[in-house]
Amino acid sequence: MKKIFVIIIITCGIILLIIMLSLLIVTGNNSRCEPPNIITLPEPKYNSETSIEKALLERRSIRDYKDKALTLAEVSQLLWAAQGITDPRGLRTAPSAGALYPLEVYIVAGNVIELPKGVYKYDPHKHELVKTMEGDKQAELCKAALGQPWVKGAAAVLVFSVVYKRVTGRYGHRGIRYADMEVGHAAQNVHLQAVSLNLGTVVIGAFNDDGVKKIINMPKNETPLYIMPVGKR
Repeated sequence: MKKIFVIIIITCGIILLIIMLSLLIVTGNNSRCEPPNIITLPEPKYNSETSIEKALLERRSIRDYKDKALTLAEVSQLLWAAQGITDPRGLRTAPSAGALYPLEVYIVAGNVIELPKGVYKYDPHKHELVKTMEGDKQAELCKAALGQPWVKGAAAVLVFSVVYKRVTGRYGHRGIRYADMEVGHAAQNVHLQAVSLNLGTVVIGAFNDDGVKKIINMPKNETPLYIMPVGKR
């Protein structure tokens, strides 16, 4: 009986040890996983078969899109073109007065492979997306954009906002003008990148500010400036 009891105790101890080791392994793996609201984007490409001259020649405002999904790589490329880091000092694809970078970029995903429907904020320093809202928001965004149907019909929508204090702190009221210029630079980058990817986009400035802020879940210190629906041509 004693031997049987000892065998049972040893067996139970081994089983308990295996369970504990399994839990440690699982916990260790989870600690290396990204939080569910963080999406790491594919590395952007730095060359293509489309010359800058061809992109300028073919740039048009496109409002009608095919019912096809964007890839995460295409989203990555568009966001990098808008505000991506291009220098170890933190300089970006678009010029900024005093390199203060007051712009923020969001993407409202509706039909993007490997990206669930929702609203995401772009982190240019990490080249990541941070989810700010869940669910399909394009119909609401379309309504806030005064019913412009291409906002709802696109595969995804970029939304640019600005934190004016980043520039007015140095340049005073004139900093507002500098920030408004800057969003034009960034939007043109997106236009040219879209041509290279055989995508279509258009710049929208007519919308209800408060409605867009609520849908995107923008902080109070941000002001929406541009909406850019994107889809397959």
